[in-house]
Amino acid sequence: MTSPPDPASPDEVGDRLRTTGYLSDPALATVTFLAMRMQRPLLVEGEPGTGKTALAEAIASSFDLPLVRLQCYEGIDATQALYDWDFPRQILHLRALEATGRVDPALLPEAEKSLYDERFLLARPVLAALQRSPAVLLVDEIDRADDEFEAFLLEVLSTYQVSIPELGTVAAATPPVVVLTSNRTRDLHDALKRRCLYHWIDHPGLEREVEILRSRAPEVSAELTRQVVEVVQQLRGAGLQKPPGVAETIDWARALHHLGTSTLDLESAARTLGALVKYREDGQKVQQALDQLLRS
Repeated sequence: MTSPPDPASPDEVGDRLRTTGYLSDPALATVTFLAMRMQRPLLVEGEPGTGKTALAEAIASSFDLPLVRLQCYEGIDATQALYDWDFPRQILHLRALEATGRVDPALLPEAEKSLYDERFLLARPVLAALQRSPAVLLVDEIDRADDEFEAFLLEVLSTYQVSIPELGTVAAATPPVVVLTSNRTRDLHDALKRRCLYHWIDHPGLEREVEILRSRAPEVSAELTRQVVEVVQQLRGAGLQKPPGVAETIDWARALHHLGTSTLDLESAARTLGALVKYREDGQKVQQALDQLLRS
């Protein structure tokens, strides 16, 4: 069985994350350390592409824990998060009982009970994380779910156990490391926020983004890396509908590298914009900005 994570200090957390290519600042390393030591969920908010999901992935990788991901969406409910029953297999089991003559009035209670054996249980992410813990449970984009789902999640995170009427209570031997991410498309309820430790991840500064890019895409030349980051940093203030995040910076640098570009120029930049911006209107603004930035 995997041992539960027990980092000695925020510096150790930062060092472990760095081994995966995830470069955290001291504040993020500290709140991650506290979430682990205090066994509290960590709510991470920020603009898309700033590394919220990657944080959970890096925690799992650096502490050698399984990562269980629950992707939230509009209309998600407890069933999609907890468990379901494998109905086709239950039917096959019932037919097998009928074929062996074991389904008669006297044996009906036993037959019904056998339909809800654990082998027919389909564990969804939340239940799977409790069963497999120690693990990392990533609840991605919680802001896309509704109030009712938030209330359900709060209940689970308060006790780290769930009740299955047919089987009983399933409790985590060790509470999983829980990371909730939000793009802040709506405000989350105070009750959920109070249960969590909180951190806002902003776009990194120039030098930190250069360091991140060098770590995640070491094949890109140092000169091209710095040029790409300098341009992206300026584009974030250009009033784009969706400013590029760190993920887009990495994609753009890799795209330029694959074209054999060693120094950023207007032609190669224009040809690879699909890696950087995802809206037509943003593409037009970026084209104009690049014309000024790269011709000056």
